[in-house]
Amino acid sequence: MNQPTTSNTEPLNSLSLIVPVYNEAGRVKALLEALDRVPWPPSLQQIEYLLVDDGSTDETPAILQAWCQEHPSYRLLRQEHNRGKGAAIHLGLRVAVGQAVGIQDADMELLPSDWPSMLQALALPGIGMVNGSRYLPGLYRPLHSYRRYIANKLFSWLTSLLIDIRITDMACGHKLLRRDLMMSLDLREERFGVESEILIKCARIRRNHIVEIPVHYFARHQGEGKKFRTVDGLGILWKIIRYSLAPLPPSAQHYRPQGN
Repeated sequence: MNQPTTSNTEPLNSLSLIVPVYNEAGRVKALLEALDRVPWPPSLQQIEYLLVDDGSTDETPAILQAWCQEHPSYRLLRQEHNRGKGAAIHLGLRVAVGQAVGIQDADMELLPSDWPSMLQALALPGIGMVNGSRYLPGLYRPLHSYRRYIANKLFSWLTSLLIDIRITDMACGHKLLRRDLMMSLDLREERFGVESEILIKCARIRRNHIVEIPVHYFARHQGEGKKFRTVDGLGILWKIIRYSLAPLPPSAQHYRPQGN
């Protein structure tokens, strides 16, 4: 896949990266170290890492707190009880100040090293959202569950059909948006359905301001701490239909171009 060129771009100078975390004591230190190694572009003058502990019951909060004490650009936010990924994102958005807002899952299925490419794509004129895709060609990825692949392709096919835009990976956790666009979405979902809500609302605001780029993917299963369950997948199918057909929130109307 051709990479975006650096000419005719609008560099973003600040980023808020929201990291929802729930019971990831065995992996979160590796994630934090990977985030600290990301080669951010020189144009990025400010970055804040918003670590949102979603009511973890293991050693995760202690690990996050110790890391934040030693790294000033990291901030720990906590929810008393486990409410879900969407709720953790809502909490992060309340304090996010960056021109761009990204979402990084804590399970290391998706690598922090893909963020510079996503920022480069978001800087292209007219682009409001970058959606990571685990299925676009161009990167080496380990093989993973075929059943999960089929479920994800079903989600993406249904989304593409309902909103009339070809999406290859609706459920990918790597999503990057301009902050004003993200705030206009008036997000409601508190659990895994938040990915479909973000993508579908963005696409319905304007079709041609979303770009997909390939991202690395190292799948894990429930025996390794995977939080996503079959019942969550059934819920996402309903969320896809709901957000494809329900009226957009009033706050999104200013993003709709004239005559569209």
